[in-house]
Amino acid sequence: MSEKCDSSKITLEDNNYYLFNKDFDASSTGDAIRFIIEKNFIEKNKPKNIKFIINSYGGQVDSAFALIDTIKGSSIPIYTYGLGCIASCGLMTFISGERGKRFITRNTAILSHQFTWGSFGKEHELFAAVKGFTNTQERILEHYKRCTGLEEEKIKKHLLPPEDVWLTAKEAVKYNIADEIVDYY
Repeated sequence: MSEKCDSSKITLEDNNYYLFNKDFDASSTGDAIRFIIEKNFIEKNKPKNIKFIINSYGGQVDSAFALIDTIKGSSIPIYTYGLGCIASCGLMTFISGERGKRFITRNTAILSHQFTWGSFGKEHELFAAVKGFTNTQERILEHYKRCTGLEEEKIKKHLLPPEDVWLTAKEAVKYNIADEIVDYY
């Protein structure tokens, strides 16, 4: 007698896939961070890699950096897949994947830009906010340099100029944002 496989019980997570299709905030990135850390604690049958699929318009930079640090600190290589849209924090997270294993579909919309931040308050609070803004911008630039291997001047010109930059999949490969285009047709 043969048993049927109940596909309703098979999950992406059980097969070492994680679909991140939300805005970046403490809750959404917390779920992803927990998934990665739990996979790293597995002693028997530890996964050879984690496939992290991203479809996100972005969100909070600090939440993205918490997830990025977890990805970079994972003992399990994390392959990233861009699907639909990888914008802002979505792109920053995508480029954090294992070098040589950052895949993007031909029709993925890709947005790179300087981050947006608003602040108000008394003069001393605004001066403190400027320092926070400067520190964050420096962290983003350093992240791009480490993940793409590009020089600062090229990043500022092509990926982080004053205006938004929409890229094609081919341009993403050209600028070392993605390693390979996945083409389904």
